[in-house]
Amino acid sequence: MLATMLYGAGYEPGFMIGGIVQAFGRNFRVGDGPFFVVEGDEYDTAFFDKGPKFLHYRPHIAIITSIEFDHADIYADLEAVKNSFRKLIAIMPADGCLVAHLDDPVVKELVAAAPCQVVGYGQIPEYDWCLSDVSCARGGSSFVAMHRGKAFGSFTTVMPGRHNCLNSLAVIAVLERLGLAPDVIARELQLFTGVRRRQEVRGVVGGVTVIDDFAHHPTAVRETLAALRTAYDGQRLLAVFEPRTNSSRRRVFQQDYLSVFDAADVVVVKEPDVLTSVPEDQRFSAKELVAGLQVRGVDGHYFPNTDRILDYLSAIMRPYDVVAILSNGGFDNIHEHLLHKLDQLFPSKK
Repeated sequence: MLATMLYGAGYEPGFMIGGIVQAFGRNFRVGDGPFFVVEGDEYDTAFFDKGPKFLHYRPHIAIITSIEFDHADIYADLEAVKNSFRKLIAIMPADGCLVAHLDDPVVKELVAAAPCQVVGYGQIPEYDWCLSDVSCARGGSSFVAMHRGKAFGSFTTVMPGRHNCLNSLAVIAVLERLGLAPDVIARELQLFTGVRRRQEVRGVVGGVTVIDDFAHHPTAVRETLAALRTAYDGQRLLAVFEPRTNSSRRRVFQQDYLSVFDAADVVVVKEPDVLTSVPEDQRFSAKELVAGLQVRGVDGHYFPNTDRILDYLSAIMRPYDVVAILSNGGFDNIHEHLLHKLDQLFPSKK
């Protein structure tokens, strides 16, 4: 988002991020302008460098959206993750800036030690930047950005959900610091077409909408489904989840996943590939998750493979359903297979 908006404003930025930017059809670009945008996280740099990759970037301005436990193959616990972020914060230059999501208590705790300016954003009026008048629907979201108690401007984004409004607010804070006018920021945010695998509509057949999303961490699953529930209000929402990451295939999130699917009407979980490097009693169980979901009153279903999932979906889908496929991998190309089955179920009239 930040890179495309800078580009639209005429700054010719370079960028390297984790997703394919729709506007460019790629995830990197060498720009001629004064800015380079990098998406970095605390995951290790390479097999020969187990330190977090974001320490190599040495940013002048950094956005910290959240700090949670993840990457169980790299970190022992949340405290280990926090130590990586402490190192990032410590290397910020004195004339730099941290744009920090202060609604997150861990972020708020760690940025208190920042050697540079901290610009806070979130949903509390006392922050430097605050959301107001948020409205989320199928076509996206709109909100007013409050800057130090005053309305900075009204904004719209194609991305539905309050969490996407917060992400947009962080970008607005950076662009304001770089000197962009509110009307320019509003124009470029409205033109932003998104990133692949972030609530990406892969197709609509027979009124059934098939959505692809990268969500896999419990928080990301919850926020994504909540956003889709708002965007497709009144339609049945089916969540199809593939636990694929090293963390999601361990028991570390077994209980956390129980409460993140509440926005969905139907939940389908695929049994993940066995993580052989981890003892059996430390592995995630899709069967156990689905049993727990059913106890909570969620219509949950477990299947051992993708073919069985496709057969089940074919049997229950009806017009105007929304199918959200959540995985950080290819999921056996389930999206295209599902769209093909929908073509057979709901043949178009010629």
